[in-house]
Amino acid sequence: MLGDLSENGDYHAAKDAQGKMEARIRQLEAMLKDVEVVGGGPSDEVTTGVTVRIRYVGDDEVEHYLVGSIEERGTGTPVISPGSPLGQALMGKRAGTTVTYEAPSGQLAVEIVSVGD
Repeated sequence: MLGDLSENGDYHAAKDAQGKMEARIRQLEAMLKDVEVVGGGPSDEVTTGVTVRIRYVGDDEVEHYLVGSIEERGTGTPVISPGSPLGQALMGKRAGTTVTYEAPSGQLAVEIVSVGD
């Protein structure tokens, strides 16, 4: 037996972990309360909730991203926030378009290879 609960470190650690989990559940419930479903179907424009393949001008490598919220990181696909400089430059654009945006290292150009696949 682990003895008196008032002096049991394992008990207090478990209670602390439980409190953190309950706080995260409340946070997720609050976020889902006001959820808005986007991307009602296939789109050829970059919008929140779609995947986009881009290639930086001068580079041959194609990169694949989800345009969305940081909360969507668990999908396994890297996420671009629509509010970020790159996200803002991509929003509303179609495949084949080249956009420029201001990065910390200076202005960069990106070609949109495909949208929604």
